[in-house]
Amino acid sequence: MANYANLPAPTPEGGMSRYLQEIRKFPLLEPEEEYMLAKRWVEKQDTEAAHKMVTSHLRLAAKIAMGYRGYGLPQAEVISEANVGLMQAVKKFDPEKGFRLATYAMWWIRASIQEYVLRSWSMVKLGTTSAQKKLFFNLRKAKARIGALEEGDLRPENVKRIATDLGVTEDEVISMNRRMSGGMPR
Repeated sequence: MANYANLPAPTPEGGMSRYLQEIRKFPLLEPEEEYMLAKRWVEKQDTEAAHKMVTSHLRLAAKIAMGYRGYGLPQAEVISEANVGLMQAVKKFDPEKGFRLATYAMWWIRASIQEYVLRSWSMVKLGTTSAQKKLFFNLRKAKARIGALEEGDLRPENVKRIATDLGVTEDEVISMNRRMSGGMPR
């Protein structure tokens, strides 16, 4: 794939607003132009075409990355992971399937960010089953939905409701809540 050394990159010293300004300079693609660029990439491995597809979707990657601010990780690193996912999406995108790159790329961007979040939180093993990942990524939302925003242990009725809603055991909810609150796992 293309050499991405000349892509703008979020840096702590450069500031997030500067990065967001930089990526707004890249034009969005019309459906026909996107299709033709994707064809050039698939058929000829045209790195200029791949570069244009990536740069035109950097805003999408940044927007999705912003949704992961609540995990306490450096935002520049989360955006960088989103960009990795975007590049994977461009690399594997098939323009003949009939949908836009943005639709396809969202899955790759989220997957890349979620893997990064899980790797970063692995100081305490968070679990690798799909139910545990679902719990990890949805516990905050579930707590907010039932108004259980306090730090520390959840009340038994809240534990039961979250466990039922997310399809996990009550012990898993308690353990994950303690890990995410900075307490020791059970």
